[in-house]
Amino acid sequence: MRTRLISPFLARARSIKEPHLSFSSIPNDNPSSQQQIPNSKTQSFENPKSLNLKTEKPISQDPILTQTHVTEVILSHKNHPNLALNHFKWATRKGIMSDKTTGDPFLVLVHILMCSEEHFGAAKKLISKCVSECLDPGPGEFVSQFVGTAKKFQFDHNSNSRAVNYLMCSFVRSNRLEDAITCFKKMVENNIVPCVPYVHVLLNALVRSNMVMEARVLFNEIVRMRIPYDCATIRVMIRGCLKEGNVDDAVQYFWDAKANGIELDAVTYSTAVYAVCKKPDAVTACTLLDEMKEKGWVPSEGSYTNVIGAFVKQRYMVDALKLKDEMVSNGVQMNLVVATSLMKGYCVKGDLRNALSLFEKIIEDGLCPNKITYSVLIEGCVNNGDVKKGVELYTRMKNEGIKPNVYNVNSLIIGFLESGFIDEAKKLFEEAVEIGVANVFTYNNLISWLCKADKVDEACDVLDKMVKDGIYPTIVSYNNIILGHCRSGNMDAALGLFNTMQERGFKANVITYSILIDGYFREGKSEEALAVFDLLVDLGFLPSDYTFNIVINGLCKVGQTSKAKLMLKKVMERGFNPMCMTYNSIIDGFVKEGNINSALAVYTDMRKAGISPNVVTYTSLIHGFCGCKNMDLALKMRDEMKSKGLELDVISYGALMNGFCKIRDIRRAREIFNELYEVGLHPNAAIYNSMISGFRNLDNIEEAVDFHKKMVKEGILCDLPTYTTLIDGLLKAGNIVSASDLYTEMLAKNIVPDVIMYSVLVNGLCNKGQLENARKILEEMDKKSIVPNVVIYNSLIGGYFREGKLQEAFKLHDEMLDRGLVPDDRTYDILVTGKVKGIDSTMEPSV
Repeated sequence: MRTRLISPFLARARSIKEPHLSFSSIPNDNPSSQQQIPNSKTQSFENPKSLNLKTEKPISQDPILTQTHVTEVILSHKNHPNLALNHFKWATRKGIMSDKTTGDPFLVLVHILMCSEEHFGAAKKLISKCVSECLDPGPGEFVSQFVGTAKKFQFDHNSNSRAVNYLMCSFVRSNRLEDAITCFKKMVENNIVPCVPYVHVLLNALVRSNMVMEARVLFNEIVRMRIPYDCATIRVMIRGCLKEGNVDDAVQYFWDAKANGIELDAVTYSTAVYAVCKKPDAVTACTLLDEMKEKGWVPSEGSYTNVIGAFVKQRYMVDALKLKDEMVSNGVQMNLVVATSLMKGYCVKGDLRNALSLFEKIIEDGLCPNKITYSVLIEGCVNNGDVKKGVELYTRMKNEGIKPNVYNVNSLIIGFLESGFIDEAKKLFEEAVEIGVANVFTYNNLISWLCKADKVDEACDVLDKMVKDGIYPTIVSYNNIILGHCRSGNMDAALGLFNTMQERGFKANVITYSILIDGYFREGKSEEALAVFDLLVDLGFLPSDYTFNIVINGLCKVGQTSKAKLMLKKVMERGFNPMCMTYNSIIDGFVKEGNINSALAVYTDMRKAGISPNVVTYTSLIHGFCGCKNMDLALKMRDEMKSKGLELDVISYGALMNGFCKIRDIRRAREIFNELYEVGLHPNAAIYNSMISGFRNLDNIEEAVDFHKKMVKEGILCDLPTYTTLIDGLLKAGNIVSASDLYTEMLAKNIVPDVIMYSVLVNGLCNKGQLENARKILEEMDKKSIVPNVVIYNSLIGGYFREGKLQEAFKLHDEMLDRGLVPDDRTYDILVTGKVKGIDSTMEPSV
């Protein structure tokens, strides 16, 4: 049966004796072989041109016959891999077959070599050479050829599997990862099980080359096909997911492997601990540590370090310290990373004392703090208000030869600025520039603070210095200074810098335009503000919610609340989602305009939109109802507020008290005043002013004075409205001496009288016949360049009329006209009819 399978060519070839083939270049690797091989030192046979008996042409001229012949000869040495390999080399060297393509001779040889443990390395070299030289065919076809050859020449499955597995590995080592993936898929199609180490090599290469998604798809296929994998494979997948920042999936690979019964080692557990700590989930990480200890493994220093760091990040300082003690008791020394993490945790919790104590202890124990340790403590000192200690650490770090970084400098500069140490901040800024660590944020921090402190000119100098120092400003740099100009009311300068910025190649962003819009609204220039908003839209910018809120709030502040409400409706149609603050602006705008019904309508719209009112919402409405003396609805709002679990603040209580005082219901006002203390709040100056004013209006100056004494006792500073109300009440009660004492006290506190205070003084003195003293008040106003109002002149004119000094009265009238003041009806009543009885120039001080 075997004879029938022998090709006619092989039958003809048998007529050519073996010595006709030259093996002079093949070493005698297998001397036990039964075949006689000429010794290259003593014999040399020339290989005559073999003839094709049909065509009488040399066999070498027929490539198909040549490869078939080489294949048959290699197959004849199936049990002698050395001879098979040497014949293949001879045939390649003699040009009988091309070394640029693979074919049956190559594939058969690889299978023969793969069958021999001693020649496995030679097979791998052949495959590697073929892959590295990118010889034909492609990866998928290559696998198919290996499989086909194994079937055609009846090689066992093991040699085929070995060959194809190493082919996949060779693609990886040649960095032909896409080809390796194709090879893997073709192996799966042909039921060839990928070898675990080679699978690991492929997955590791994919992860290293940032082809994590491809690695995950490949691994899913491995799981689906139930192809074996090991701990190393799991670790690769965990690292890949962490590289993507996908912590949850990284941890899931560990749990899945555990559920699938994979025998997990200590290294894999440690990798899982690292992944869990990235979340961070210190509790789960600690559970994994416990499992490791149950298996008899002592967690590594890295595992302890990671879990302690996770505890610190989650602010579980007690657990972090407990684990640190366990680590030390297990013979693992506390390292600098653990110590720094614990210091960070102490600082975040505000326990600067323990952070600094730990710092000194690690130095005693021989650990050397590094730049990170110092940075953590410096930032901790600044955040906990101890800038002095931060500077001390900063100096210590420099003395130890550690160069400060920009974060150290920026932290300290911010700390100095927030603590009011301006000179120190500037000095450190100059030092940072000198040693070359200052960056754009260093300059921007200083610029921002200077603008907030209304020192815009200094901020501009810093910007100029920034450019000279070779640090390129950012749009943030310009936005800060534009904001400073707008806050100081200098819109011309803001617009000038806006134009300069664009000339220098910086494009304004939405924030820039929003700052300008807000600036114009602050100046009451709504048309200019809206023009900038229109420009923003025309330039193709999409206004942010921040911008819309500025426009709506700005319109409300300039008394155009109805327009703001209409704009809100339009922008909502464009997808704007208003916040509670947006509605609050409109409600407050209507309240200040005295339009409480419109305010209530917006409140209703707000609730329909599913936005819950907050304390500010209710406080505005309470103010509105109190302003129109509708105390029942004001109390209803208060009750609704409480039912929603919202606690009234001092402003809300103050609004209610002021409302009751205005309707002269001092009893209810006192009840709310007492309730304020019951809920743990304390009255402010505005609340005391309301109560003092309420008693004054009821001519109960004694109670008003008692509230004043209580106010002083509680350490609340009296302001101008307080003194104005009390002096007015005392003058009305005829207690001129006490009123004069209070006025002297007020001036001693550097509280400057305003026109309302002067009106009170003049009116009170005139009503008591103190015309000369009243006239001196007028002279005092002249010295301070304060123009008297009509009320003051009416009081003086009426006083002189009462005294019968008509000439003086008319002289004051002429003086009034010379000042450009327009007399009112009361003025003419006094001058024409002599009605001075009803003169009462009391003006409500601003509370």
